[in-house]
Amino acid sequence: MNERPWQVRPAHWPGDEPALRQVRERVFVQEQNVPLELEWDGIDDQCLHMLAEDESGNPIGTGRLLPDGHIGRMAVLREWRGRGVGSALLQALMEEGKKRGFDTMILAAQLQAMPFYEKAGFTAEGEVFDDAGIPHRNMVWRKP
Repeated sequence: MNERPWQVRPAHWPGDEPALRQVRERVFVQEQNVPLELEWDGIDDQCLHMLAEDESGNPIGTGRLLPDGHIGRMAVLREWRGRGVGSALLQALMEEGKKRGFDTMILAAQLQAMPFYEKAGFTAEGEVFDDAGIPHRNMVWRKP
């Protein structure tokens, strides 16, 4: 029996595209004012996606793993933050990356999210940079 009121599963583009779009547009476009044309970069069909859904099957979070080992588009609806959804999504993406043989995984973290990624073993590298008007910093996980 599932103890938490949500689950994480692999999502498939384009079948799960509406659910993935729903979460990403609410978080990035509406909440964080990322321009729509920057959010949809045209590479989603090449990525592995994870989707978190509530008990009713409604999408509540997502993230993706690019073919080169980059993790991105991590998004959890505001009302579901702080409940472990993001951690479960990140863990699922990292496990898939390990299965695919990645010794290194990279992500661009919004500055306020850096402690979240540090808990998962990522370390900051390089300078702060702007992405869609939001300060970010690259973070790297290396196989121990």
